[in-house]
Amino acid sequence: MPINRHALQLLAPVVSNRRLGIYHQIVLEVGDLVRTIKPGNFIAISVGGENSKLILRRAFAISRVHDRGTLELIVSPMGSGSKWLCAQPEGATLDVVTPLGTAFGIPTESVTALLVGGGYGSAPLFGLADVLKDRGHRVIMALGASTAGKIYAPIEGRRSATLLKIYTEDGSAGDTGRVTDSLLELIEEFDVRVIYSCGPMAMLEAISTIANQADIAHQCAVEESMACGIGICMTCVIPVKNAQGEIKNLRSCIDGPVMDGEAVQWQLVGEQL
Repeated sequence: MPINRHALQLLAPVVSNRRLGIYHQIVLEVGDLVRTIKPGNFIAISVGGENSKLILRRAFAISRVHDRGTLELIVSPMGSGSKWLCAQPEGATLDVVTPLGTAFGIPTESVTALLVGGGYGSAPLFGLADVLKDRGHRVIMALGASTAGKIYAPIEGRRSATLLKIYTEDGSAGDTGRVTDSLLELIEEFDVRVIYSCGPMAMLEAISTIANQADIAHQCAVEESMACGIGICMTCVIPVKNAQGEIKNLRSCIDGPVMDGEAVQWQLVGEQL
């Protein structure tokens, strides 16, 4: 099935822009396009306004969609593009392209799934949790960050998951430590059969190691910087081993962002093949 076959460029009104701690929850109106958006897909947004020097679009993971024709984004105002986006008021119109990229695969049989997120990288896991629960799967969610303020919407996490575990490195919320510290125990206690993850690359690598030890599937949404978002510029490549045992540079925006964690050659990320 061709990637991005449902993608459209459109002008999307900002329905709401709410500050939630250090993040912004931005809701956009995209109409019937929500029917083609799946957990793991992303949106590319033109930022900066008409006279901006910010030529390239910015890619953002889609957190979830709503039946009323809206999609939800979780944005951290860090760079110039994301700061501009977070400053857009209700009623503003954004030039967007969506849905882009690959989606998470959903098990056909009822299983227990472990969703692991780091910081605002956990955004796409909330919509994924909704889909998994609707299809009869048990959802365990583990969210981690350096400090409590960087955990996105813990109350929302409790609504989305059967069980929510929170980890902070400074001990300001939940258990003290990294989100990966207790994953093996969670896998064994709840008989987890698949892990879904999104967050910093070092976290994804650690989860892949744990998934291999436990001999379970791991689907991860990689966080590689995307310049074009449509597979042209080759700046977001990830080294991945194919079925023939060959290591190839695949594009995160086209072949991802969702990838098989076991196939990604984490030790080669950032190196030129």
